Amino acid sequence: MSVLTIGVFLASIPAYYDWLVDLSGPEVEAAVVRANLEAIGISLDSYAKYLISISVASTMVWIAVGVVIFWRRSDDWMALVTSLGLLTFSVFATSFGPIMLAEQYPTTRLTVHLLGFLGSISLYLFFYLFPNGRFVPRWTRWVAVCWAAHEIPYWFFPDSIFNIDRSLPLLDFVAISTFICVGIGSQLYRYRRVSGPVQRQQTKWVVYGTVLSGLGAVGFAVPLSVFPTLSQYGSLGALVIQVGNSGSMLLFPLSIGVAILRHHLWDIDIIINRTLIYGSLTTVLAAVFAITDTLLLPLLVQTFLGEEDPTLNAVISAVIIAVLFEPLRRRIKVGVNKLSDWLSDWLAGGDGTSESPR
Repeated sequence: MSVLTIGVFLASIPAYYDWLVDLSGPEVEAAVVRANLEAIGISLDSYAKYLISISVASTMVWIAVGVVIFWRRSDDWMALVTSLGLLTFSVFATSFGPIMLAEQYPTTRLTVHLLGFLGSISLYLFFYLFPNGRFVPRWTRWVAVCWAAHEIPYWFFPDSIFNIDRSLPLLDFVAISTFICVGIGSQLYRYRRVSGPVQRQQTKWVVYGTVLSGLGAVGFAVPLSVFPTLSQYGSLGALVIQVGNSGSMLLFPLSIGVAILRHHLWDIDIIINRTLIYGSLTTVLAAVFAITDTLLLPLLVQTFLGEEDPTLNAVISAVIIAVLFEPLRRRIKVGVNKLSDWLSDWLAGGDGTSESPR
């Protein structure tokens, strides 16, 4: 399966290149792309190679993590499922290449769709089986069967009425959301009732990488909705966002690799704590900067000086942020520590009222 997956990915690169250069995708407006690329001085050929380079680099990371897990833990059934999921899912998560290959060469369609199906199933099973390779609670195995039934028409009978992604998109959204919620609930139940200390740390690593990947995707999607010009294919903003989005997605396979191979497993509590502190601090300071620089300071400066001065606004905003940094960091740290203590106690099966030794 590994050889087949890597072979399909390599074979799909020319098809992906042709699709990019021809600007034939369903969501691509050729005139807009050409205009954007001309504005920043990039040719279509360079644009295609840029996107393909991002795709190849990202896919290689996913594949490398899957291969290392297989190499180091081939005696562990759970590790084999994880490795298969990372390998087969990676080629679809990082580019449209395989889909373009199937469209250009219909004889490859069954192989491509089979790999897509296996990637979807094995990665979904990962969340229900991790970390000990057993369904917990036991009835979740039937949820996994329902997920397989959902994916079969999507990959093999896309024009069928049973493919609710096409026939009933709202129902499909509800179904996928339900599958995800059940998976999260099963992990919480496993964490509180079944997992031992090492397995709990493994779960934390996977949750950490998954949450950060999701937040990264949302974080890069917000500018696209606020500033529509950024979402235009070929614009400089779109090129930067594509790199950032691909980079944030890599946190998912890397966190799984750490959880399976157990390197620095116990550092996750410190990493989560600091991520919450500085992530919250960055968000608050960014909001303060945005409010002061765009709303309050222009009004005050214009009132006292009679005209707007963007440079002065930026300087005053930077001074305000510098003054607020340390007090905010201390308060956020206290709040994060209290939240972490409560959450750890609750996940451990307590009522969340125990006091931390700190």
